Amino acid sequence: MSSCTPQTDLSLERSRLVGMILGGVFYGIYFLLTIQAVIALMQRPRHGQKIANNRRTLLCYTLITFALGTMSFAGDTKFTEMIWVDLRNTPGGPVWLIEDAMHYHINFMAIFCGYVAELCMQALLLYRCFVIWNWARYVMVPMVAIYIAMIVIGGVLMVQAGTGDLFYNIKTTLAYLIVQVVHTMLYTILVTKRLLSIRGQMKTAVAGYDSSAYDTIILMVIESAMAYSIFIIIYIVAFVMDSDSLSTLCFLSIIQIQGIAQLFIIIRVARGRAVTNDWSTRVAPAAPTTLAFAGTSSIPAEETNVAQAARPVQDSTSVESYFVSAKLAEANV
Repeated sequence: MSSCTPQTDLSLERSRLVGMILGGVFYGIYFLLTIQAVIALMQRPRHGQKIANNRRTLLCYTLITFALGTMSFAGDTKFTEMIWVDLRNTPGGPVWLIEDAMHYHINFMAIFCGYVAELCMQALLLYRCFVIWNWARYVMVPMVAIYIAMIVIGGVLMVQAGTGDLFYNIKTTLAYLIVQVVHTMLYTILVTKRLLSIRGQMKTAVAGYDSSAYDTIILMVIESAMAYSIFIIIYIVAFVMDSDSLSTLCFLSIIQIQGIAQLFIIIRVARGRAVTNDWSTRVAPAAPTTLAFAGTSSIPAEETNVAQAARPVQDSTSVESYFVSAKLAEANV
């Protein structure tokens, strides 16, 4: 009696299974953070004010990106089931199914949803950067150029994936990942530089100014970008080294990691804005940590706590030149 053992790649199969387990863990965190973000964004400010228009926009953004991320994760989960259950007798076995995943429409749907979600998340970074820099052209031009390059390269990637090319042979993926890292890192550098500059100006204008709000925002931006950037750099290194196992492991969690990084900021922004609304009617000796996005506000004469705290010790004209920048910095990260 003889037996025939088909050729296989156990490390690749393990990476697919472990990658889905880790993806499920990250998706669970993403799901919980999404619930927290929705609750924070729907919570009405005190004193009876209405929810600001940008809160509704952020709420829609949060729900849309979560829906796209869920569809992507669901597609990956279903195909993982197909590999070892529905299509287990396919010639070539699980290894061939993993490598030839683009021949199945469910995988293209998962990648496309992830691609659209990533574009939405990068667009939010773009908006934050523009507002903090007061829509300066010398900042907008390179950032928009990189974003357009990301869209074009991603479109080429989608076309190649749609034709059924082997996933690990689509080298356009490498260019797309590199552009994403460049965009994220440039955003982090620009925002951090701007906030440090405004913090220095406020310290000069207001004696004894408490810069803890800016320190918190800067740390938040760096932490959020660092987690995603490190993860995607590992993905790039694995792709360059043709490590299919590590590439698979990273690929199955990349959308959830990016979504988690974005939600950390959104949650803190939503909660920080409620504090600003509460304190905007009082003069306080020190400003609390406040975070919010810029946009049309439902409070017509809202000012930053920094300007209010400065009034007892500074004439209003002495901080006027810094007021707009401070308003944007504390309200837009």
